[in-house]
Amino acid sequence: MSLKEFAIVDTTLREGEQFYKTNFSSQDKIEIARQLSDFGTEYIELTSPFASPGSRTDCETIAKMGLKSKIITHIRCTKEDAILAIDTGVSGINFFAPSSKHHGKTNAGKQDSQILEEIINVLRFTREQAPGIKIRFSLEDTFRAPVDKLSKIYMAIGKSGLVDRLGITDTVGIALPHDIEKVVTLLKSLGQKEIEFHGHNDTQSAVINSYAALKAGATHIDTSVLGIGERNGITSLAGFIARMYSLEADLIKAKYNLDQFKKLHTTVARIVGIDIPFNHPIVGESAFIHKAGIHTNAVILNPKSYEIIDPADFDELRTILIAHKLTGWNAIKNRAEKFKLTFEDNEIKEIALKIKKMADEENITLKSVDKILIANYEKKQDRQMKAQNSPKKKY
Repeated sequence: MSLKEFAIVDTTLREGEQFYKTNFSSQDKIEIARQLSDFGTEYIELTSPFASPGSRTDCETIAKMGLKSKIITHIRCTKEDAILAIDTGVSGINFFAPSSKHHGKTNAGKQDSQILEEIINVLRFTREQAPGIKIRFSLEDTFRAPVDKLSKIYMAIGKSGLVDRLGITDTVGIALPHDIEKVVTLLKSLGQKEIEFHGHNDTQSAVINSYAALKAGATHIDTSVLGIGERNGITSLAGFIARMYSLEADLIKAKYNLDQFKKLHTTVARIVGIDIPFNHPIVGESAFIHKAGIHTNAVILNPKSYEIIDPADFDELRTILIAHKLTGWNAIKNRAEKFKLTFEDNEIKEIALKIKKMADEENITLKSVDKILIANYEKKQDRQMKAQNSPKKKY
């Protein structure tokens, strides 16, 4: 069910603010929030209003914009943070608390029962102050915490009826898909219906772990545009969309406004001051470029032979490269046909060989290839004209 009914919690404006090059202005946040909503992101997560006076103002401003996306914020599990978050007018609060020994300073000297009591007190206080607000609670560094501790805390919070959703967090990107499955299955066994996954990308596993979470029964996946975030970031929006599109293309096309996808990524890259990585899924420069001769011939005949994603669905273009030593004669023929230049197959093969030899010696361009094609076509035309005008021999 989750594979068809999942929701994206995009945290570009929270986790993305932790990227080392990011310094969003208020106007930047408004622009990105609007484009995320235009794309169709179900949730937009904002930096805690407790982080700075500007962060608080931004929460208040974006919460009042009337976007289709639900606006939520991410805060510590304290009453002080909760009061401030409620006052901003956001529709949801994502609470978090440390869980592993690696994050023990916050709760140094406290027993698990005492920690749990404090968490539930904050959640109860929040529910009493804002009955209609959506509440999610997650344990930071879930996958380096003892399973018995996870079970105890999640079970108590789930049974309290104070939260709408429980979250699990792969804070350092250490988890493997089967680890994700075990913890999601644990939460489901506790009767939890909504489960959120937040996965870091330190080991390049964020996208596949996000899919593993959904497959196991999670309902919400955290992403950020270009995957920006602390250190190596988290599950990239493009990576996640590509993964889901490859399995449920019609669902993704119905759920999201894919024609807004490139614009969103271009905007975030411009604001942050980085290039979109050349190999980023869907929006990267090389995503739909085909080069090798065997590949190009197959793609010309049937794009699905080497594409799992249709670029047209994202307003992207497919590119067939032919100005190189690996070029194939079918790709050269296809180029000639675009100019209405007709050649026999043996002629095209000779031209392709000429292009390959030239590319062995130097870098060539598409313009170079076009010149070769046109020159050979003109020579062919000249030969044909001479043959037609030459006097026929009498026997």
